[in-house]
Amino acid sequence: MAVRLTSASFFSFTGLSSSRFPSKSLPLLTSSSPNSPATKTTSFVALSSPSPLMADDDDRLKFMDFPFASGPIRDAMVDLVSTVENRLAAHLLPSTLPPDAQYCRNDPGTAHASLHIRPGHHSSPVDFILGSWLHCKLPTGMGSLNITSLSAYLNTSTDAPNLLIELIQSSPDTLIFILDLLPRKDPVFHPDYLHEFYEQTNLDSHRQLLEKLPEVRPYFSSSLYLRSILSPTAIIVRIQGGGTGRVEEIVKEYVHPVAKEVVGIWLEKCALEKRELGEEELARLRKRDGLIKSKTIEIDLGSNLPRLFGPEVSERLLGAVRTYYNG
Repeated sequence: MAVRLTSASFFSFTGLSSSRFPSKSLPLLTSSSPNSPATKTTSFVALSSPSPLMADDDDRLKFMDFPFASGPIRDAMVDLVSTVENRLAAHLLPSTLPPDAQYCRNDPGTAHASLHIRPGHHSSPVDFILGSWLHCKLPTGMGSLNITSLSAYLNTSTDAPNLLIELIQSSPDTLIFILDLLPRKDPVFHPDYLHEFYEQTNLDSHRQLLEKLPEVRPYFSSSLYLRSILSPTAIIVRIQGGGTGRVEEIVKEYVHPVAKEVVGIWLEKCALEKRELGEEELARLRKRDGLIKSKTIEIDLGSNLPRLFGPEVSERLLGAVRTYYNG
C-alpha cells in the first residue's frame, strides 16, 4: 500500500505533509507556482516487515542528535529547539516519555523516529512543546525521506498563536520548509487578532524575503484541512537547489535566520503572556484547540504510523502523544 505525504511533519499539529509522510502522510512534493513545472507526485510504498524493533540502549538515537539531517538543518534545529527550551526553561517540566517512545525503528532498519515532548507547568501559558524527527529510506533504494519538526502549544490561559516549524527533505536538492504562527482565533471575525500578531510583527516580510530567491517556490499541500488552519503569513515553500549544494546554502543563509527571527517573535509576543478571555471566548478556544489536536492524531498519525512501525510501536507513540494532546 502506498503512503503519500499529504500534510507536513511527523508529529506536528498541523498535519501538513505535512510536513505531515510516512509518519503522517508523506507530502505530495508539489510546487504549484504559476512558473513551476508540472505537478510532481511522489508515492512511498509501505515498508516491508513493519514489525517494530526497539533499539538497544547503546544504539538508541536521541532527539537532539538529528542524526539523518544535513549539517545546516541539524545546526538550525539544534539552535531553534535550544532557543525555545532555554527561554521557556522556567515554564517547562522535564520530559517523562519512556525510552521506547523517545526513539524507535522498524525491523529492517529502514525507518527511524524520535519524539521529544516537554509539558508546561500548570501556572504557565505553555501547554507543551513537541519535537520529532523521522528518517525513512525510499523503497527504490535511492535516497531517503527526512522530516524534522518543532511545535509549541499554548494552553487556554491565552489565545495567542501556536508555533510550527517543519523541514522535509527527500533529496539533497529538494526541501519543503513550513513555518507559521498558527492562529487560534479566526482572523476574519477578530481583525484585532490579525493586527496584533501578524501585521504589527511584520511576519509577512519573512515569506516575501524567501520568495525573492529563484530557487524558492510556493508549496501547496494537498490537504485542504491543513491549508485552512494556517495563518495568512505562513511560510510554506519548496526549495529546489539544482544539484549545486544550493539548498544547504539557503538553509544556512535564509531558512535558519528567518526561523530564528520568527521564533523570537513568538517567544516575545505569544509564549509568556496570559490574556483575559470571556466565558464564550474560552469555550470556543477549547473547542477549536481540541478539534485541531484530535484531527492531527486521526488524519496524520493514526493512519500512517502503523504502516511504518507496525501496530505495537504505533500505539505506544500515539498513546504518548494523546497524553499531552488530550491532557
